[in-house]
Parts: sequence; structure tokens; C-alpha cells
Amino acid sequence: MDLNAARMFVSVVQCGSISSAARLLQLPLATIRRGIRELERSLDVQLLERSPRGPRLTAAGSQLYEHASRGIEALAEGEQAVRNDRLHLRGRLSVSVPAAFENWWQLLAEFQRRHPEIQVAVYTSERGNEPQGDLAQDEIDVALHAGPSLDEERPARLLGSYRHLLVASPQLLERLGTPQTPTDLRGFPCAVWSRHPYARERWQLGEHTFSPDPLFAANDYLHLRQLALTGKVVTELPAFLAAQALHEGHLRVLLPWLPMPEQHLHLLYPAGQPPSSIVRAYLDFAQDWLRHHPLPVY
Repeated sequence: MDLNAARMFVSVVQCGSISSAARLLQLPLATIRRGIRELERSLDVQLLERSPRGPRLTAAGSQLYEHASRGIEALAEGEQAVRNDRLHLRGRLSVSVPAAFENWWQLLAEFQRRHPEIQVAVYTSERGNEPQGDLAQDEIDVALHAGPSLDEERPARLLGSYRHLLVASPQLLERLGTPQTPTDLRGFPCAVWSRHPYARERWQLGEHTFSPDPLFAANDYLHLRQLALTGKVVTELPAFLAAQALHEGHLRVLLPWLPMPEQHLHLLYPAGQPPSSIVRAYLDFAQDWLRHHPLPVY
């Protein structure tokens, strides 16, 4: 098996598109496509198939990715270790992280422990959800983005996926009952996450769409979690923010048979030039960290 072709294949899967992989590897699109075709030809299987959201793994592709990614990542870690020893990465890194991602602070602390000569500046904001031009304008090197799939042309590193949960406190459910259908939510006080005042938000619950008439709206999931914990509202939370309260019995999942849509976690970086060695080190570290320290789920 051609190692370069395998690296291209793994990068396409991790980046979510051929164009993003080409930018990451600094190779022409034609080279990436040709490498994957040659890999498929050598194995006599189809590894990727087209979908509206970009390349999608076939069964054979999933099997190859599971094994190849470990080898490629181990090789990348070895290469990075050698580079770090030789270059002693030194400089500045500015990152943007949504305020709700309290799990990210441990990751950042460990990154700086491993690279003590990198000065890290952290800004809690929703920059990851803004146009990519704002990153360079605001002098942000990397922004953490959580949400639906991104435009495949946007420079990004896919880290994983998760879902939101509809939750409420046992006290609220004892008082008002437990909803059995989305329509039942009409009788409950609701709080929603919203980026804009007075925006009409919707909850996608399985194949059902519910439009709450919110008692409260905020662009801060930590505030929404506190409102739910005090028994005031039903709200949606990322699973990793609700996990501890759910395990301890302070919150309960509503309508669990109607799952909310899958969300994706990306690290975004400005377009126009290859990421620096410091940015690459951060991207690689975050990807490796989440592989060994996945976000809590319920």
C-alpha cells in the first residue's frame, strides 16, 4: 500500500472534504483525487462515495480508515515529536473557544504544559460561527466551532460529533408531568439558545419540529443549564454539558426516543495560507486529546 496515498485518504476523511485535505497537505486537488483512485485500484474496492455533505466512507473505507488512521496518526505524532525537539516551538497562539466548552480548559492547560514556550491567548466567543474572514481580522489563529456541518471549502479540522439533549429537572417534571410527545411541551416553560434577540428558534426532535414560545433566551448554554437545574425551564443542552447532572439525577432527558440532530466539532483557521507550525501543533494535539479524552456523553 502506498503510504502517501493512505495519508491522503485519512486526511480526506478527517477534514471532511478533498479540498480541505488538499489545503492541509498543501497538495493539488488532482493529486489527492489521483492518490485515492490509485489506492482504491490497488485494493480493488471503493473507499469513498459522494454524498450531499461530501465524501462518505463505504464499508470497506470504514474498515481501512479504522486501521490506517491509527498508523498515520502514530507516524504524525512521531514526526511532530521530532520537530518539537528540533524546533522547540516558540511563539504566540490566539484561540477562540465558546464559553460553554468548559472541558476545553484542561486541553489548553495540557497543550501549554507540553509546549511551555508558546504563549496562548484565549478568547471566549462565538467566532467559530462567524465568517472565516473575521478570524484573520480579529487576529484569531484557531477557532473552535460547534454546530452543523460546515461548508467543505472552509479550512477546518474535524474533531468529532455529538448531540444535544432536551432536559428538565425532576422537580419540574413532578409539578407538570413528563411530556410524551413534542406537542406536550406546549404546557412547559422553555428556554432556548439564540444568537439573535427575538429570533424564532426550533427544536428538531427526530422527524418532528417543535417551535417553543420561550420564557427565556440566551446565547450561553451554561446559563441555560443553571435555569434547568433550578427547575425553572425545559431546555436543550450539549450532551457533554448535561452528562454530570444527568448521572447525578439533577436533570432528566425528555423524549429520548426522538434524538436531536448530530452536531460537529471543528477547529477553524484562516484561509489564504498554510497553517503555521504552532497552529498545526495545536490542531494535532486537540485531535489526539479528544481521541483519548472524549467529551462526556450520557
